[in-house]
Amino acid sequence: MLFKELGLSAELLRAVEEQGYTEATPIQHKAIPLILEGRDVLAGAQTGTGKTAAFTLPMLQRLYKKSDGPRCIRALILTPTRELAAQVHESVQTYGKIRPLRSMEIYGGVSARPQIKKIQRGVDVVIATPGRLLDHVRQGNINLSGVEMLVLDEADRMLDMGFIRDIKQIIKELPAKRQNLLFSATFSEEIRELAKGLLNNAAEVQVAPKNTTADRVEQVVMPVDKLRKREMLSEQIGKGNWRQVLVFTRTKHGANRLAKQLNIDGIETLAIHGGKGQGARTKALRDFKEGSIRVLVATDIAARGLDIDKLPHVVNYELPHVAEDYVHRIGRTARAGQDGTAISLVCVDELKLLQDIEKLLNCEIKKEYVKGYEVDKSIRAEPINKGKQARSGPPRRGKPAGPKPAGAGRRKKPNANARPGKNARAGNRNRARAQAS
Repeated sequence: MLFKELGLSAELLRAVEEQGYTEATPIQHKAIPLILEGRDVLAGAQTGTGKTAAFTLPMLQRLYKKSDGPRCIRALILTPTRELAAQVHESVQTYGKIRPLRSMEIYGGVSARPQIKKIQRGVDVVIATPGRLLDHVRQGNINLSGVEMLVLDEADRMLDMGFIRDIKQIIKELPAKRQNLLFSATFSEEIRELAKGLLNNAAEVQVAPKNTTADRVEQVVMPVDKLRKREMLSEQIGKGNWRQVLVFTRTKHGANRLAKQLNIDGIETLAIHGGKGQGARTKALRDFKEGSIRVLVATDIAARGLDIDKLPHVVNYELPHVAEDYVHRIGRTARAGQDGTAISLVCVDELKLLQDIEKLLNCEIKKEYVKGYEVDKSIRAEPINKGKQARSGPPRRGKPAGPKPAGAGRRKKPNANARPGKNARAGNRNRARAQAS
């Protein structure tokens, strides 16, 4: 279906055409008319299918229709990460440039003072991460009583990162009468529970089965020993003359280490993750998009929301702990009808993670064995601790030698400074929230 058949205004159609689009994606042609009608919407689509424009375009049109009153925050868009907030803000400015509304991003990692000044000058649309927005609410810096439209973007990721309490606190600050839009890559039971308490007589739109990958992504698994991954990656980049490669690691320390090693190999590389300051993250992403660096190494926290036009290659240097994150990672390529390749370098430690991914996708991913990188079958698998990488020393071969040393099985004394009652999962979520917002 063409955009001009969706009921959008002439000025919005002109902005869309200037971006080179004439035909709407499935999520756009199903969701836009419903949003223009004022309906609450629960929408699901695989990553890279145009979800941002699906809510941005009708949101702008509805705000244009009632723009006579005093300036206040009329639309609120919540996202899980700073990068996604920046991406959505860019879309609001791009599609709304012919008849601009005042919009702003609110997220952590930067000074709150400039954000407060912008709020005080008046703004129509706020795109925010929940943590920093809630800080402004508690400090009395922001008034959300005039919000007419609420959008939860990547709602599944926000729940995974433990933002549910913050979201519920923010919703209490909003007027009861408003339009609610919930966009999610997957519809888990938690998402449906959130939707039940948030949406009113909602229309449900889902354009792809749960946890599917984009059709135009070629997926390949390359088996390799853990200690030879970096060597293989460098060779593949050089031999294939890959000019733009997004590489995923599990931890920020792993991302920093790999970026350093690739630079030593002569491949221009930067790392992006939650431990980096916002200025460094923004610069790394800008340099990567502009082509001044060849490789961007990212963690999952920083990766959700990365939108890079015509990105040809995504590499899983390490498979994610959560199988669903694989879908989101490889969704960074083959966006907007483009082709792309997703390569996973898999060592013996990760075979169980690979099985989980293939079970989720309900298919076996093609294996490609690279000459010169044959797997050493004598290497035993080692457990991968969640939040930590397996030890980086020499791989163990065969059976472990001898009994455990004395005292090896003793339990460590409890840490007197540890916070009681918090399990590892909660700790991981808290760290993710702090890094993202």
